[in-house]
Amino acid sequence: MLPALQTLIEGSGWRAACWTLGIVTLVLLAPLNLLLRRRPEDLGLQPDGDAAPGTASGPARKTNIVDAAWAATDWTLARALRTRRFWWLALGYFGGLYAWYAVQVHQTKYLIEVGFNTTQAAMALGVVSLAGVPGQIALGWLSDRIGREIVWSIGCLGFALTYGALLLLEGRPSLTLLYAMVLLQGVLGYGMTSVVGAIPAEIFEGRHYGSIFGSVMLAAIGGGAIGPWVTGLVHDRTASYAPAYWIAIGFCFVSAFAIWRAAPGGVRAVAGQVRSRPG
Repeated sequence: MLPALQTLIEGSGWRAACWTLGIVTLVLLAPLNLLLRRRPEDLGLQPDGDAAPGTASGPARKTNIVDAAWAATDWTLARALRTRRFWWLALGYFGGLYAWYAVQVHQTKYLIEVGFNTTQAAMALGVVSLAGVPGQIALGWLSDRIGREIVWSIGCLGFALTYGALLLLEGRPSLTLLYAMVLLQGVLGYGMTSVVGAIPAEIFEGRHYGSIFGSVMLAAIGGGAIGPWVTGLVHDRTASYAPAYWIAIGFCFVSAFAIWRAAPGGVRAVAGQVRSRPG
């Protein structure tokens, strides 16, 4: 879609491209909502954690609870806001989306500035999204085995390396380095999405999880809004993206550190680390 829209922009202008995208969304995407199933039972499944009907319990049960006192707490939003874990989560999500959207919004303009043509720049952004599909699946699978913190850190590292590759592209604008940057961003960076919902759920699972998760995402959206703005401001003031990219790299490391401090694995173990207990 992105290279096609870029071609349309060059041939017919922004208005025609916006109309085309709106019509495609209305005709192709909107009807797909009618196909959604709303409950696990609609697909013959059980909600997570519920035993299937007629299944007898064995002599041993598995539990993923690491901190029993924390997991037993009925976490309301008010209680969550009084914990350090919540604010570490908020900081981690703010930093993660700062790094994500700072590059997503400015990448195309930057690539054109360093010597790539508009088609190559648009194609790069499209391939990033495509590469994100296997990355999210693979890192989601991995997070169930080695932990959410590690996978979040891998995502942050992916974005940090993306910014490093972009800085190198200014001096050596090669297609090889361009697509290395694309793969780092898509496969590793976008893989962060696979644990965005899982990390708060491990910590604040319960009937009020929706309001807690929504509040954490306010911080995330704030990072996603401020990242592109600061990056553009720094570029306008310095006539260079380099200082802004170094700031974003700093947020990558801050984000990874914050999620380790939030420590979802300290409350609930992932499936690959669950042990059987007599019961």
